[in-house]
Amino acid sequence: MASFGRRVAGVAANQWSAPTPCEGWSVRELVNHLTVEQLWVPELLLGATIAEVGSRFDGDRLGGDPVAAWTAAAAAARTALTGPYALELTVHLSYGDRSALEYCSELTVDLTVHTWDLARATAQDAHLAPELVDFALHEVTPYADQLAGTGYFAPAVPTAPDADPQTRLLGLLGRRTEPEPRIDPELMS
Repeated sequence: MASFGRRVAGVAANQWSAPTPCEGWSVRELVNHLTVEQLWVPELLLGATIAEVGSRFDGDRLGGDPVAAWTAAAAAARTALTGPYALELTVHLSYGDRSALEYCSELTVDLTVHTWDLARATAQDAHLAPELVDFALHEVTPYADQLAGTGYFAPAVPTAPDADPQTRLLGLLGRRTEPEPRIDPELMS
């Protein structure tokens, strides 16, 4: 949360509509996605089901101050996740019941990769904390070959066998760490 929050605070006023590495998402849409994820946390830890929460968090939840909206949602989620016995609870997700610890792990992976997306989209520091990269790589590797089939991830990007852990993680999640090669239109004629 802290890594992502630092990047949210670093978004310039003219960058909210900029595209991100998440195809079809602007910076604002990406931050909204993570903000909404955090809004769900307290509800789910209190035992609410997806149906009970319903459409309460649909649409743009950032309003006129995206940084404040993110900060408030992240603070509420952190409070819920760090409460007594919080990670021992069961949450009711769209694909079934999971332990709150597993849910927290999913949130951590999502925050980690989207921190990189946000940093890349806004020309901020895209180096992720090594402990987050290691954690996310450990979590994602067992099912990485299934991710593209979900429709939420681009196909994996091959990486060199000796690639650093961040590059391997991003490749598994369909992210290119190097800019796409640009072809000069003059050479095409």
